[in-house]
Amino acid sequence: MLPSARDFLIRLLETPGPSGYEQPVQDVIQDYVSGFADRVDRDVHGNLVAIKNPDAPLRVMFAGHCDQIGMLISHVDENGFLYAQTIGGWDPQQLIGQRMIVWTTNGPLPAVISRKPIHLLNEQERKQVVKLEELWLDIGATSKQQALQCVSIGDPVTLQLGFRELQNGLASAPGMDNATGVWIIIEALRRASESSPACGIYAASTVQEEIGLRGARTSAYAIDPQVAIAVDVTHATDCPTIDKRQQGEISLGKGPVIFRGPNMNPVVVERLTQLCQSEGISYQPSAIGRATPNDTNTIQISRAGVATGLVSVPNRYMHSAVETISLNDIDRAADLLAAFVCHLSADANFIP
Repeated sequence: MLPSARDFLIRLLETPGPSGYEQPVQDVIQDYVSGFADRVDRDVHGNLVAIKNPDAPLRVMFAGHCDQIGMLISHVDENGFLYAQTIGGWDPQQLIGQRMIVWTTNGPLPAVISRKPIHLLNEQERKQVVKLEELWLDIGATSKQQALQCVSIGDPVTLQLGFRELQNGLASAPGMDNATGVWIIIEALRRASESSPACGIYAASTVQEEIGLRGARTSAYAIDPQVAIAVDVTHATDCPTIDKRQQGEISLGKGPVIFRGPNMNPVVVERLTQLCQSEGISYQPSAIGRATPNDTNTIQISRAGVATGLVSVPNRYMHSAVETISLNDIDRAADLLAAFVCHLSADANFIP
């Protein structure tokens, strides 16, 4: 991984992008891709598409959603405490005692989120799972008037962002879902651009995946690709309490995950697995027997249909403040996608 690519990953992880509020992270991506993309398009929905070889008849779409889960200020009480709705799927238990940032029009505002201390909970309350409405954000305001001088209803909120390296090439941060996917598709475009691919490459940083795969739907319609590979995270099962009989054996550091199932085109899957073998890329097979809960789902049925593949990054502790991935896994995933487009001929056929 080049130092510039590593810096790009860290910038992605330190930039807010809750669903519907992705403009700051798209700005980071546009700045990075401007040096090697032939064209960069942004649409009314907020999607960004970096393009190489826009005139090629064979169009390959890489999709990685840039949005992350977050919150949205919905109420300020008389004492200046803030209440929020969730953006995307949260476990409220993960929020207790977290450092947060409210992204206001005047810049980031530090906050904390918590609940009544355990010392003051009665016996019944201690047995109950916390509900979102029992949590509040504290910015230090002493009144509603003072709080509303700092924040507005509808301001987005994220966990305090930041990148931490762990042992053995692992790294942890909020928003690995899906800063890693965006990083992979953009880095794959950069690596492929050093060769002379016969196809057009459309690396789409899609929006609003966490609230219904919305950006993938509009960007796939606009691109109209013949083949597409979505990149997202998947659950690593190499930590306690996860049932491998249902989720499979997925480990950090053993390579990207290639999925099989009805949402994936078998020709695309076969090409990906053969490339791993010929290029010496370790990979982990996995299966899903339904429409996937990510961008692959909606891209496959765009227009008259798209040959789709799904490459995923093993991720521990998804949708938490400590999402953890292997840097080697994302590096090898970028190699795989770059190899995929560089080995395509202009007349490639994906009919099973």
